[in-house]
Amino acid sequence: MHDARHLLDPATEAVRRLARRGYRLDVDRLSGLVASRNQSIQSADRARAEAKKVAAAVNAAAKAGQPTDELAQQARALKARIQELEAEVARNDAELNGLLLEIPNLPEDRCPDGDSDEFAVELRREGALPAFDFDPADHVAIGERLGIFDFSTATKLSGPRFAVVKGAGAALQRAIANFFLTLHTTRHGYIEHSVPSLVTRKTMTGTGQLPKFEQDLFKTSVGDRELFLIPTAEVPLTNMFAGETLQADDLPIAVTAHTPCFRSEAGSYGRDTRGLIRVHEFAKVELVRICRPEDSTKELDIMLGHAEACLRELGLAYRVVALAAGDISFAAQFTYDIEVWLPSQNRYREISSVSDCSTFQARRAGIRYSTGKGKREYAATLNGSGLPIGRTLVAILEQYQQQDGGVRIPEALTPYTGFSYIRPDGTVE
Repeated sequence: MHDARHLLDPATEAVRRLARRGYRLDVDRLSGLVASRNQSIQSADRARAEAKKVAAAVNAAAKAGQPTDELAQQARALKARIQELEAEVARNDAELNGLLLEIPNLPEDRCPDGDSDEFAVELRREGALPAFDFDPADHVAIGERLGIFDFSTATKLSGPRFAVVKGAGAALQRAIANFFLTLHTTRHGYIEHSVPSLVTRKTMTGTGQLPKFEQDLFKTSVGDRELFLIPTAEVPLTNMFAGETLQADDLPIAVTAHTPCFRSEAGSYGRDTRGLIRVHEFAKVELVRICRPEDSTKELDIMLGHAEACLRELGLAYRVVALAAGDISFAAQFTYDIEVWLPSQNRYREISSVSDCSTFQARRAGIRYSTGKGKREYAATLNGSGLPIGRTLVAILEQYQQQDGGVRIPEALTPYTGFSYIRPDGTVE
């Protein structure tokens, strides 16, 4: 969430920067709400000061044996007026905060122009594209041929956009998750956490999913208790520090978790309707870093390297792009996307987004750090996929498919799978 004064400061250029992501900042409404809020606060403060004077006059008159009826009446009137003004302050606060919660983060000027993935700027390509002496199949055809996918049963259980993965496929997914967690915890310095998949409205608001994206979220309730299913472990991992004051010497903080993720994928029907690329429930290893704001650009590059390491270790071809200002997430100020090569589509597809949110989420969640000089400042938060399990499985099946219909397992995974090859009949060796 923003500081209204920051948005209204001409030096911030908030109107121009937000316009780059397609958001029109209503400066007149914002400044009007700030003025109304300040006026109601000042009026309430004056009324409370006057009430103190009248209360003192009542006491003085009573001690002097003088009549107090008129003064007592003034005191009662002031008390009622203060209650009215406090209610007005609360209304103004709610309206102002409601507007601020809907305003996205300010994109960095280094974000390319544009409003979709078509405007992303390629920064580099890594890994050799696999060469085939046959027409490569897509992951759905491969998985069904191997007998490791069962989408019809998933539809029977839960409806469309769900998946059942079994046999060697399920073992491979488990191995991918274990490999990623081991890589991030033993080589990249992240502390692994096991976190809830159901969180409160306040928690969702802290990282920016609410209130704007409520229609895109799965939620449940028991009695009068409302909970949301997390769209990513970024939500609980970041909010673990909500309302906390961290010590500067403890920064950066690096945490990770492997969780299920739940997304409605609203508006995406008709795209990637087959297979594992766009489903309602999937598993992912998430990375979160918390640091001083002045270090966030450096920390973003570090996190990008950690996400890339997953693909390099697996020998998967990929590229890195900078997302356009109009295509970054609500809470981000800058985002790198990592796109993995899918031979069946003859193109790169997004497998990880790594974002610098600066202080945007920390302001919403109340995450501060002590500067060591008696001051507290808002921290910067960063998040990235490191990586989604299903999309990694897709990339392995497609890039490592063989002429005989089997799939070779990346060498880095064989200690976790216990096999190095899935035969065309779904058995392993």
